[in-house]
Amino acid sequence: MWASLAWGDAGYGDEFFKGIYTTLFISACAYTIAFGIGMLGAWSKLCHVKALNRAGEVYTTVVRSVPELLLIILIFYAGTSTLSSVLVGLGLAERGVEINPFGAVISALGIIYGAYLTDVLRGGIQAVPKGQIEAAKAFGMHAPQRFIRIILPQMVRYAISGLGNQWLNITKDSAFVSVVAAVGDIMSVGRGAANQTKHFLFYYGATAVVFMIVSGVSMYVTGRLEKRANRGVRRA
Repeated sequence: MWASLAWGDAGYGDEFFKGIYTTLFISACAYTIAFGIGMLGAWSKLCHVKALNRAGEVYTTVVRSVPELLLIILIFYAGTSTLSSVLVGLGLAERGVEINPFGAVISALGIIYGAYLTDVLRGGIQAVPKGQIEAAKAFGMHAPQRFIRIILPQMVRYAISGLGNQWLNITKDSAFVSVVAAVGDIMSVGRGAANQTKHFLFYYGATAVVFMIVSGVSMYVTGRLEKRANRGVRRA
């Protein structure tokens, strides 16, 4: 069985390597979408418009209340069918058009983790001392300058631990996409190898080891980034 992990046609080694790349690509794209949604969500929760506050609360509450796998299934099937109907209705596509499953699962993960990053980023923004923001206003900085020069650098430092945890979660939850679409991720490769060879324990165990390696490297990188972000900061 160990020989079946060889590189090339004789084994599944290259498939697992490609699976790592695909999983990281899915995770990175979904995380980018989630970060953008999280920034919007944090802004909506911190702004003074009650309607936006309520919208942000509803979004984060619904996502955190429903299992991720169920949300991926709902967003994947409902979202793709709705988008297909809209494109056909606008005359931009013919009836029966199929939405790329790769993009659909990335969008689904991004929407889900946008809710978690909303509260992580909101906490990071609230941790920035208000006196510094007031001082920036006194110096005549407009809102975008205050955000880029004062809020964003410190927000990242305060939130980097939570951001790293959500990155770990999104790399692991990327395995859920194999339920709705076989896109060549680590879980899809492991399941395909197990089904073909009938060595389920071995290949699912190998899949778990691959995920552990990805998580270990991610934790190391996050730790280094956190240490770098806290350079020169005196701990209480």
